[in-house]
Amino acid sequence: MKFPKKIALVPILLLLLTSCSKAPDTTAQQTTVPQASESVTQENITQIALSDNTVTVDGKEISADTKSAVYAANDIIYYESGKDFTYGEGTEDDAHSSEEAAAHTVIHITAAGTYSLSGSLSQGQIAVDLGENAEADPKAVVTLVLNGADITCTVAPAIIFYNVYECADKSTENATKEVDTSAAGANVIIKDGTKNTVNGSYVARIYEPDSVVLNDDNTEVADAKKLHKYDGAFYSKMSLNINGEKENTGTLNINAENEGLDSELHLTINGGNINIKSRNDGINTNEDGVSVTAINGGTLNINVTGTTGEGDGIDSNGWLVINGGTVVASACADSADAGIDSDMGIHINGGTVTATGHMLDRIEDGGQTYAVFSFAQKQNGNDKITLKNQNNEAVMTYSAANSYSVLIYSSPNLTEGTYTLFVNDKQLSTQGGNMPGNFAKPDMKPDQMPPEGESPEGFKPPKNEDFQDRPAPPEGEMPPEGAEPPEKPERPDGAHPDFNFDSQQEPGTTFSIKQGGNMFSAIA
Repeated sequence: MKFPKKIALVPILLLLLTSCSKAPDTTAQQTTVPQASESVTQENITQIALSDNTVTVDGKEISADTKSAVYAANDIIYYESGKDFTYGEGTEDDAHSSEEAAAHTVIHITAAGTYSLSGSLSQGQIAVDLGENAEADPKAVVTLVLNGADITCTVAPAIIFYNVYECADKSTENATKEVDTSAAGANVIIKDGTKNTVNGSYVARIYEPDSVVLNDDNTEVADAKKLHKYDGAFYSKMSLNINGEKENTGTLNINAENEGLDSELHLTINGGNINIKSRNDGINTNEDGVSVTAINGGTLNINVTGTTGEGDGIDSNGWLVINGGTVVASACADSADAGIDSDMGIHINGGTVTATGHMLDRIEDGGQTYAVFSFAQKQNGNDKITLKNQNNEAVMTYSAANSYSVLIYSSPNLTEGTYTLFVNDKQLSTQGGNMPGNFAKPDMKPDQMPPEGESPEGFKPPKNEDFQDRPAPPEGEMPPEGAEPPEKPERPDGAHPDFNFDSQQEPGTTFSIKQGGNMFSAIA
């Protein structure tokens, strides 16, 4: 691609997003961003038309001048092949040749504003970087409007936000699930009526060269600081908002060589139709004990193919808060991963959630009613699961993308009543009760267990005999006539404190769902 002399670009700063703080403590705990259709016009958007031949900015060929607000260069950050162990943590499977990297055109965005992306780039990247001081600058805000864009990158993320304003506190001391990201510097709008595709790779961890400390015999890296590591096909180092327009008819397809949509701090999805197909986690927010993944609207479909050997549908290293929209997430078929996963707790306050995998993280009570089904046999992903109410009406019909043993379902349609569960029109026997706790991972080690009195993570349903109201007398003995019935036994170790002992059900083809969390074992 030939680059002309500098083109002067003065995009008009559009401050759609106005605040970032702890959100007020409301029932929904919802985070919202003003919708694009209410304030974005053609006059205040810089138009970037992508092409393998010529990229144009507001109708003129893109500049190569690094001082321009938008410029093109062949300087992509990637994991280089042929390096030794002091370079980074990647293997040759993670590495790429200099020739492959040089074939990629990076479209750099270096000034605050709103930018429309259209057209196709078969080897390239959109990189947003407003400089090292941007993180503390509330005006360092960039909004990307996806307007029929098709971007493929085989050596790194196809879209990446490096340095923009970070509106949130990263400290664990102030961490909370109630985060308002509306002033975040990284924003995406999926324009109504458009189809957008992002095919992206990743960058394995690269060390800062001067920080590498070797062990005594110089055979391993004992310590090193991170210079680069970007796991997702669509990646942000700062808190990120994704929005639809007024009609929510725009689509974003993400096809990922590793993880799909990643943010190093918070991620808020307010709208749009997002389809993610990834080899590892579909969504990952990765600041331990701090990150919040909030879903307030739109439609989210996630299929983790698991060719890396693992992968959750949604993985938050902090909290996962679902207030609205539709979430369908299918985890890796062969690993102990979950459709929805969170280290600090899952809160389902609204929307429709259908998630499958092989383990379950803690779902907090107090939100919308949900049901968890743990299957005695691994379920084929092609099988049709149907949940019917007492009027024989289907409240859920679902075929997962991958095989699974745990199914989570929550919806406003899931009300108190009697239900039946079918697999391919065969009615199942179920057993369970009202229990908003968690299971334990099958491979959990003793040092991974939670403190005494807290529920373990993962998947191991309590046995029914642990919850007998009255222990049976020894075989051949009957209690004396007139004897007082024994007291209800104490709650077993690890049981959730809100377990409803009275809701335990004997195996049967019909079962009751009550308000709150419901967990059932299902047997064909």
